[in-house]
This record gives sequence, structure tokens and C-alpha cells, in this order.
Amino acid sequence: MSRRLFLPACALLLAFILALPALAEDAPKGPPIDAVAVRAADLISGLDLTGAEIGLMLPDLLDQRNAYLALHAKQVPNGVPPALRFDPWTDAIGQQDKAGNLPAAPARFAKAGPQQRPANLDDLAFADIATLSRLIHDKKISCVELTQWSLDRLTKYDPQLHCVITLLPERALARARELDAMLARGKDLGPLHGIPCGVKDLFALAGAPTTWGAEPYRDQVIAQDATVVSKLDKAGAVVVAKFSLGALAMDDVWIDGVMTRNPWNLEKGSSGSSAGSACAVSAGLVPFAIGTETWGSIVSPSSRCGVTGLRPTYGRISRDGAMALSWSMDKVGSIARTVEDCAIVLDAIRGPDGRDPNVTNAPFPYDTRRSLKGLRVGYLKKDFAETRGDSLVDAQALAVVEKLCKDQGATFTPVELPLDKLGVDIYSLAIILSAEAGAAFQDLTLSNRDDLLSRQGRGDWPNIFRAAQYIPAVEYVQANRQRTVLLQLMNQLFEQVDVIVTPSLTSPSLLVTNLTGHPQVCVPSGEGKENPLASIGFIGRLNDEATVLAAARAFEQATPWHDRHPEGWQAGK
Repeated sequence: MSRRLFLPACALLLAFILALPALAEDAPKGPPIDAVAVRAADLISGLDLTGAEIGLMLPDLLDQRNAYLALHAKQVPNGVPPALRFDPWTDAIGQQDKAGNLPAAPARFAKAGPQQRPANLDDLAFADIATLSRLIHDKKISCVELTQWSLDRLTKYDPQLHCVITLLPERALARARELDAMLARGKDLGPLHGIPCGVKDLFALAGAPTTWGAEPYRDQVIAQDATVVSKLDKAGAVVVAKFSLGALAMDDVWIDGVMTRNPWNLEKGSSGSSAGSACAVSAGLVPFAIGTETWGSIVSPSSRCGVTGLRPTYGRISRDGAMALSWSMDKVGSIARTVEDCAIVLDAIRGPDGRDPNVTNAPFPYDTRRSLKGLRVGYLKKDFAETRGDSLVDAQALAVVEKLCKDQGATFTPVELPLDKLGVDIYSLAIILSAEAGAAFQDLTLSNRDDLLSRQGRGDWPNIFRAAQYIPAVEYVQANRQRTVLLQLMNQLFEQVDVIVTPSLTSPSLLVTNLTGHPQVCVPSGEGKENPLASIGFIGRLNDEATVLAAARAFEQATPWHDRHPEGWQAGK
């Protein structure tokens, strides 16, 4: 053996001998960790260690593994967050006041004129919240009637659509009776009084299963309502169903391999884990539904199903009682017929609850009368030029926005995401989601109950959760440091513009804004090639949903696409 190899070998042997007493005192439960194992691990970590360095480190690696085993033995419930909080305002932007420059004015919504009760209630299948609310408040239809109508439609069409996991007739009708009695006494809970809705089945609802769309949790019942459910109740909405989600919030395939169908084409799925919520709204089974998004789970199904989706700012709405997938990326939002409907729902469910410490109390000064006057509207020129599939539709939609800006006194400017200044590939930051999801469901992986999930491919959760166990904590921290840089760069971009227009699904902005927590609204924008309706997105500043919703509503009012509905679900069909 050469001197170059002999000396490190001696050092490695000496390190082993010195480590023996410590190893005897705290012997690991698993197989030994030796230099060969460390060399193999180096292939994942990217390290290039000498034999002496490995020998010196071996006792520490054994200590660390024993710590892991101790943690494995006491898994905490899914809803317990880590003692690390993502706060895009104070951590990265340096602002303590999360309200920014937002005025503390109440939201103002449009009021529908007098309505006539239709002979066939199915003619209301695609009515907006304002229309339904006027009918209820004028006592043209009762809360019980509207609730029963929604329950009947869900019962009739779910065998084709597969969007319902649990129907809630007893709870819903009991609540509707209470709401009718309130109106009779003159008590009005607001625009959602008596309006049927549904929630994604990752929200707890006392007495009903909360399956998370996954086989290991099909019989799970959580005793307390999620905050979102409680706030909907308080606002007068009637929760009629828990809607399907892709297993553990991925795609549109849930328990036993059932796929939620797209009302526009039953041969296709609804896309994105809020699939059931988007499907039910698209088919006219409920006026609105609650979904969640970590990376596209509101935007994608809303776009594919031809409805409007709002993913609010991170921390706008409490996640208490919701399944945790990624504590620093999960967001609660609404899926509805119109932009204004999404605004009405946001106003009802936003704000602190004393349970989710990430929730802000920023005002929501939405005003239905607001025009684009004075706004600085940017558009992602490169992303629109490179968009895939529906480039003609996107170009036409962008032309509509440009004309609106010109007509209403707004500026219209090309901008680019600051990804070249970030210095790393934006998709490398996706390990943040993988690491947090792997931690949230580590017990599922360690117990091998992940084998119960129907989807077992490379891109499915079981494989992602397993691979996540090998993400070093150091790299997770480094990714979050780059995330801070990204937040600062996006803050600089929003010093130049107030709203950014983007392709909904084909731009890296979808991942960027889910990492930074910025809000996005997606609205139908035309006839696509592969999908009946294409979609365009509007991104806003943190907590400034009022402005981004105003921009999206201006586009919606100038185009006919939100009035298009899939065939087969209208009155008499």
C-alpha cells in the first residue's frame, strides 16, 4: 500500500477504535454505519470526503440515526406544524404591517336586481351568488328548497362525475331550516345566507369522514370542524357535500382509483387535487366550493373545468382542521362561477381564528365598481410567447387585457419573472414541498401503509415520500434561503407593477407564486385546443386580492367565457 493510502487508512482505523466505547454505550438499533455506507451516501449529498474525515464523523452519524429513530417512535399528528414559520412579509420583505398600504374599507359587492323564481329550479344551475341571494332574501325561494335542489343534483349527477366523497343531507337541511327561521325573524347573515356549497375532503367536518382522498384514511373521522367550515356556517352558507380530491392532494384520482371526471368531457379527469370542487361548480351542482393549493391544485382544475379560481395570499385563510401537505406552501381558496363570487367567499372566510398562527388580519377593500384606471398592469411577455398548446387563445386574451388597459386608463407593460437573477433553477426549490410532504406523511412511509395507495408510480406520493427521506436538512434550509431571495426579487418586481398577467398553467409563475405566497386568480379566456376552455391568470401583491380581483373581473366582464357551461348539466338534461 502506498504512503498516500496508508496514512488515511490508519486514521480511519484509529477513529473506529476511539469510537468503540461510545458505540457500546449507545448501540444503534439498525445495521452498522461504516465507511462504505457513507461513500454511498456521498453520491446523494454530493460530498467528497477523505477516509480520515469519514472516520471522525462515524460516531456522529450513529448519534444522528439514533435521534431519527427516537423521533420515528413518536410521530406527531399531521396537523402539528414545525416550529419554523414561513412569513413572506416580515421574513423577506421586512414589513411588519401586513396590510401594506391597503385601505381599511369594507368589501363592496354588486347587488342583483329583482329576480323571478323559475318554473324549473334547474334553470338556476349556473346562477351566481348575487342572483341566488336576491331570490332567497326576497323569499322567492327558501333556503331549504335551494339546499334540497343542490342535494338532488349532486345525487343525480355524481354517478357520472365522481365528485362527491360524502353527501351531507341531514346536516345541510337542518342548517337550511335554521337559516329560514333566521330570515323570518329578520336576521340576515349576508350574501351567503342560504347558499349551498361544498368543501374539499381534506377539511374536517365533525361527524363525517375526512378521507383525504386516500385509502389509509377512508374511515377517519375528526371530532372538530375545520375553521373554514365554521366560518362558512357563520356566514350562512350551507355545506351540502365533501368533494373529492386526488389522494393526499395530488391530481384527480382518489380512493380505489376512482377518477373525478371533467364535466366538459367525461373521458377526461378534472385535473388538480381540488378536482371535485371544480367539477361540481362547473356542472352547476353548487354555486361555489372550497379548495386548497400547494402547487396548482386550485388553478389547474379551475382552468380545466372552465370555472374561476382564487388562490389567495399565503396566510389569508386559516388551515386549521385541514390536512397538511406543506406547512409553508398550503393555501385555502375558492372556486366559483365568477370573480365576484370568489371575492364574496374570500370575505367570509378570511382572517385569524386563534388556531393557525400564520393567518393575517389584512383588510380586503374589494369594490365591484373599481376600474383599471391608474393601475400598472404587467404581462409575462416571454411566457406568453413560449406558452404551449393554446398560444392563439392566450394571444387573443392578452389583446383583450391590453385594450381594457387602454380604454380604462391603465398602463400595460411587458415584464419578466426575475428568475435569471435568482441564480438557481426555480424547479430545484420544489424540494421544499417534497421535504415538508415527506415529513407530514413520514408515518405512512415508515409503517408501509403507503402501499395501500392505489397509485404507485414514480410521480406518485409513495415514491415522493420515500425519496424525501433522503433530502438533507441542510439542503432544505439552503432552498429556503434561495426562497428568501426570490421573495425579495418578486417584491422588487411589484414595485414596478400592480398586477401581472400570466398564462395560468404553462408559466413558471405557478411555482414561483406558490413559493412566494402571492395571490392568483384564473378565469376562462377562450376555446382551447385540448380543453374546451382555456384560462388566463392574474397575479397580485401579497394580501392585495382586492386589486387583482378587480383586474380579473374587468377581463371577465369584457369576455363571454364565464357564461359558457358544459352541455348535459342544464335544466331538463
